[in-house]
Amino acid sequence: MSANERVNFGSKIGIILASAGSAVGLGNIWRFPCEVGENGGAAFILVYILCVMFLGIPVMVSEFLIGRRSRANTGGAYEVLAPGTHWKWVGMMGVVAAFLILGYYGVVAGWTLEYMVASATGRLSGSKDYTLFFNDFVGGPWKPVLYMAAFILLTHVVIVRGVKDGIEKFSKVMMPLLLLIICVLVVCSFSMPGSSEGLAFLLRPDFSKVDGKVVLDAMGQAFFSMSVGMGCLCTYASYFTRDANLVKTAGSVALIDTFVAVLAGFIIFPAVYSVPGLSPDAGPGLVFVTLPNVFQLAFKSVPWVGYIFSLMFYVLLVLAALTSTISLHEVATAYLHERFKLSRKKAATVVTLVCMTLGVFCALSFGLLNGIRLGGMTIFDLFDFVTAKLMLPLGGMFISIFTGWYLDRRIVREEVTDWGKLRIPFFGFYIFLLKFVAPVAIASIFVNELFK
Repeated sequence: MSANERVNFGSKIGIILASAGSAVGLGNIWRFPCEVGENGGAAFILVYILCVMFLGIPVMVSEFLIGRRSRANTGGAYEVLAPGTHWKWVGMMGVVAAFLILGYYGVVAGWTLEYMVASATGRLSGSKDYTLFFNDFVGGPWKPVLYMAAFILLTHVVIVRGVKDGIEKFSKVMMPLLLLIICVLVVCSFSMPGSSEGLAFLLRPDFSKVDGKVVLDAMGQAFFSMSVGMGCLCTYASYFTRDANLVKTAGSVALIDTFVAVLAGFIIFPAVYSVPGLSPDAGPGLVFVTLPNVFQLAFKSVPWVGYIFSLMFYVLLVLAALTSTISLHEVATAYLHERFKLSRKKAATVVTLVCMTLGVFCALSFGLLNGIRLGGMTIFDLFDFVTAKLMLPLGGMFISIFTGWYLDRRIVREEVTDWGKLRIPFFGFYIFLLKFVAPVAIASIFVNELFK
């Protein structure tokens, strides 16, 4: 497919919502509140916002301009802009990362689907050991695999419909629905008995906790949350129209992403603090063990409210996971579709089958394959480590270096200013951030995450 034949998103709102969908994911809902709670509350949020403004947005704009200028999939974008060089391996790393991430992220997405079904059917109601419930599920020989496969197939259905009729159309439905649900849940969470204590915990700035580690954690969360460096934004940008304002789009995506993350804190902290003796913990334990218990105890006197709250929360998680899996799937599908001249349906089918196969091994690493360890890590943990701790930071760093140091300055200026139509007074500062600040900052995140 040539650049002139390449399909575009049909509208500017479609561009923003699809790109925001790529950025918004499960990390906004469980990782961000935990980082806030552990690193000084509102003080961490302020540091995080600064990192988004001065690091996340510039790198996102760079990934956007690489995609739109090349009009190619992530795997081919660098070959177009830097033919005959080793830069092509940066794009290929993004494609490989998409396969690996979708393989294990699909497993966690499957968990959200199971919990949504369990909540709808009343299996999360009543007094029970939610730790045992979770461990029995993830350690089972077939249910985690079944739900993982179901989620990836759901993603497949969107992808085979194409860019306009699939990704854009579903983003226009899913993102507003996600934002509506999260706003409703915030209002409900504020009505809980412990909401004031939870909000105080979230919003009270504790600047005494702000040190080098907190700054690195905030930078890491900013890059992780905004999905830079994994090829999703580059692939989506290759479908951008020529009149799309890259800076404005990146700012809108960052605003939506941060908005969702902060509102997730407004849901979780008041909810958790409404039940004495509980506190937020990190990772899956928060949403799959702690919160089901919270929903039942907090609404013990009005169980139907707990039922609705729980169901809406897990619908929210499913939507957040689905917008992310769609973008990951598209990275790999677009590459196979264009590189090997496969039909979109065949390319999507190959990606779905490969990722489902990888997902089987990741899902079973909590049960039947738990004894298989590589470097002391389960298969699931290994996939997470290789992608989140190695590939994504390296991808973000190379994007900054490629745009700041290698790419012709004329090309960068044309893309950022929309061929001179837009006045960008901070262009020189933008280049300075890409050349000197972002690579050093991302390298610091890389080292910090690697040796945590």
